[in-house]
Amino acid sequence: MTRNIMKKRFMASKASMVALMVVSTLLFSACSSKSAPNAAEGTNGGDAPAKQVTLKVEVFDRGNSPAGSTITDNYLTKFVQENFGASNNIKVEYVPVPRSEEVAKLNVLMASGNNVPDIVFTYDPNTFNRYAKQGGLTDLGPLLDEYGQELKTFLGDEVLEYGKFEGTQFAIPAKRSNTGKYASFIRQDWLNKLNMPVPKTTEELYETLKAFKEKDPGETGGQVIPLGMTIASAQYEPLIWSFIKPMTEEQQYTLTQQLGSNDYPILLPGFKESLQFMNKLYNEGLINKDFGLDKDKKKLGEDISTGKIGFFSEDDVNIYYQDGSYDLLQKNVKGAEIAAVDVYTNEEGKHAKPKYAPNGLYIMIPKSSERAVEAVKYLNWMATGDNLFNLQNGVVDENYTLVDGIPVAVENPTEEAKNRMYNSGDMAIISNGKQLGSMEKNLKARALAMPKQFQEQVAVAQEIANADTIPLVMLDRPIEAQTKYATTLLDKFNEIIVKTTMAKPEQFESTYDSMLKDYMASGGQAILDERIAVYKEMKSI
Repeated sequence: MTRNIMKKRFMASKASMVALMVVSTLLFSACSSKSAPNAAEGTNGGDAPAKQVTLKVEVFDRGNSPAGSTITDNYLTKFVQENFGASNNIKVEYVPVPRSEEVAKLNVLMASGNNVPDIVFTYDPNTFNRYAKQGGLTDLGPLLDEYGQELKTFLGDEVLEYGKFEGTQFAIPAKRSNTGKYASFIRQDWLNKLNMPVPKTTEELYETLKAFKEKDPGETGGQVIPLGMTIASAQYEPLIWSFIKPMTEEQQYTLTQQLGSNDYPILLPGFKESLQFMNKLYNEGLINKDFGLDKDKKKLGEDISTGKIGFFSEDDVNIYYQDGSYDLLQKNVKGAEIAAVDVYTNEEGKHAKPKYAPNGLYIMIPKSSERAVEAVKYLNWMATGDNLFNLQNGVVDENYTLVDGIPVAVENPTEEAKNRMYNSGDMAIISNGKQLGSMEKNLKARALAMPKQFQEQVAVAQEIANADTIPLVMLDRPIEAQTKYATTLLDKFNEIIVKTTMAKPEQFESTYDSMLKDYMASGGQAILDERIAVYKEMKSI
């Protein structure tokens, strides 16, 4: 396995983790009844079955089906049946799973044995790793070689690596169309009013934030928030990672703590300094006082849209959606203007920020499935020809038009056309985001999907999100301590950020030391020890 490949891991919720532990014994016994995948009974090698068979496929149910459709009976399910099922003598049956309960519901399905769908998936790598370790998944390597050549070409070796557990291909990872995460944003009209340039470094940003507070260019009546902060990662990660210092390979692999979806730099050199900077900003009144309570970013969005915030970081395109925070700001504050910027600067002069791994969903075939061949054929069909394009975009001139080869959504589609594609993202499971053959086209399509007045700015924000990015660290095998302690430690990590930021300057050191000690005693040390051991194993190979 290539050591520098980076892997995204998503954290299971506390309820899901408990449910998984409850069903784990059942899962092992139910899913280990078959030792190897076989072609469906009655099939003739790679040809269609002699008699129709049923392929059961999981589908997320978001409760948003329009009138006349259900999540299991709609335009796209019929499209699949007509274009894949009919020619292969396969009836494709969809098994709905509530999106909000995906891990817990999947645990129950997997434990049921014969009732589990032939294709299941999750965003949570911990769930995937557990199923693989317990022997509950089909080895997909031989099946991909025989029935999945187009799929392998579409995904590529780097993405496929994320579906391996201890060297065996137990999942087919979905391919991300974009790996950029974050950009930062500043009130350009405030800068214009103060006759100040766009800050280019962290120190220049600090001076700008002080000017916003002292001069209140937005005339907020004392309600100005120079830097909008929350306890969501999009707000604090760009700041924190810009303080991380250059590391040796050993430090990178051993000191990183991967708690679910992100790498956490709590033990990395420079982390403490990032918290000291946040503490300074907070005590000078440059950060909103109640940021630690805003976990869902709702208050941040309100404060942006009402014109109180001067600078903030966010997921690259979040503010640009129709009726989003920028749209509302322009409606609420005449002349308000936001510019996407790349400001936080590390000691090497780079605007360092995390990126996504290249994979999204983990698509799996339970070992108990009798339709493993048909399942791989289905996924391979999706990657063949224009099938994925049609699943993601619909009907030309009704759902989209082509602009320089980029599908652009029709501005005022008919009700029929609109209802046709409501669940396209959940049907085209081999891809997270629209795939048009290159990152450049993918990003252009993403920008063109936004309101026209923001499209040029979206392009800038996406460019920022993909600049100077830090990939996630992938070790040669899963770290069991991370899976075990991730939920608890993520809560403690957030608590460290909030309490050290809000501490009085003279209490920062003692607050930081006591909280780090508690973090390490609660599982952080176990993760560190295991990562050191795995790194030594890697170097000895």
